[in-house]
Amino acid sequence: MKIGVPIELKNNENRVGMTPSGVFELTKRDHEVFVQKNAGFNSGFLDEDYMEAGAKILDTIEEIYAIAEMIVKVKEPIEPEYSLIQPNQVVFTYFHFASSEALTNAMIASKSVCIAYETVEDADGTLPLLIPMSEVAGRMSIQQGAKYLEKPIKGRGILLGGVPGVPPAKVLILGAGIVGYQAAKMAAGLGAHVVIMDINMKALRYVSDSMPNNVISEFSSEYNIRKHIKDADLIVGGVLIKGAKAPKLITRDMLKEMQPGTVMVDVAVDQGGCFETTKPTTHQDPTYIIDEVVHYTVANMPGAVPYTSTMALTNVTLPYVVKLANEGWEKACENNPPLAKGLNIVKGEIVYKEIAEAFDMEMA
Repeated sequence: MKIGVPIELKNNENRVGMTPSGVFELTKRDHEVFVQKNAGFNSGFLDEDYMEAGAKILDTIEEIYAIAEMIVKVKEPIEPEYSLIQPNQVVFTYFHFASSEALTNAMIASKSVCIAYETVEDADGTLPLLIPMSEVAGRMSIQQGAKYLEKPIKGRGILLGGVPGVPPAKVLILGAGIVGYQAAKMAAGLGAHVVIMDINMKALRYVSDSMPNNVISEFSSEYNIRKHIKDADLIVGGVLIKGAKAPKLITRDMLKEMQPGTVMVDVAVDQGGCFETTKPTTHQDPTYIIDEVVHYTVANMPGAVPYTSTMALTNVTLPYVVKLANEGWEKACENNPPLAKGLNIVKGEIVYKEIAEAFDMEMA
C-alpha cells in the first residue's frame, strides 16, 4: 500500500502522523511511505530520519494526497485539504465530526473512507487511540490553568499549590475519565484542593481509592456544579460522550456566579465543549474573557508538546496502520471489531450513529 504522511495544516499543530520508527515497520513489510518535506521537524524528526527508515520525501501536500492510498494524520483535514482527498482514499486521523457540520459534509462529498481515531473502541468500551492524547491534555489542562491564574493574564492571581500559611487554589474537574483523572493527579501533585465530579460511580470509587486526601470525589449534578463554581479558582471540563457532542454542563448564566479571574479549561472543545461559552481557540491566541472569567479552549492542546504527543500517539496507532496496510481497510475492519468502530463516513455515507444524530442526517 502507498501511505502518505502530510504536514498538519491546523494552526500551531506541531505533531506528525507517523514517526520514523513507524515508517520502518511499514517499509520492512514492503509498503511505500511518502512523507511531506519537514512534516516531522516540529516533533523532532528530520527528513533524513524518515529516509533512513525507508520513506520517500515529497515537497508538497498536493503530491502526498495524489499518490497515497491511505493518509495517516493527527488532526482533521481543514478546508484547504478538502479538495485534495480522493474517492476511496482511506483517511486515518482524529476527526471529531460531531463538532463540525462543514467537515462532515466535505468528507461525505469526497467519497473517501474516514476512520476516526477517537471512535476506535475496544470490547470493554475503552478508546485506545484517544487515551494517550487524553492523558496529555488532562495533564496540560492543569499546567495551562495554573499559568492563566496569574494576574498579568487576567487570572485571580493565585498560586495553585499555595504556600505555608496561605491556602491552595480550589480546582473543580468535571468528568472522572482519562482527562479528569490525569488532571486531578497533576493538580493534587501541585498541592491544590481538588473536587472531581462524575455520574459514573465506578469511576468515582476508583478516584477515591487511588488519589491522595486533597482530592475529593462528588456525584455530578447541576445543583452540585452550581455549588462548587462559586469558589473554584480553576475549572476543567473533561466530559466525553463517544463520537457525540459534549453536554453543556456550565451555562452562560453560571459565569456570573463565579469569582472574577476564575479560569475555565475546556478539554472537550473538540467535541463542541462542555461549557456553553466555549469556542475553539489556538495556541497562538489561546484565551478569551467572558463576564471576567478566563476561557482556555485550545482545540489541539497536545500540539504544544509535539515530541511527547507524537510518540504517545504513534505508539497506539501504528498497529492499526499496519493492519490497514497489510489487509486493506475492508478486510482489516472485518477482522478487527475495534477498528471497525472507527469507521465514520464511508464513500459518501455516514456509518456512525452519533454523527448522523448530531446533524439530523441519514445514516447508511
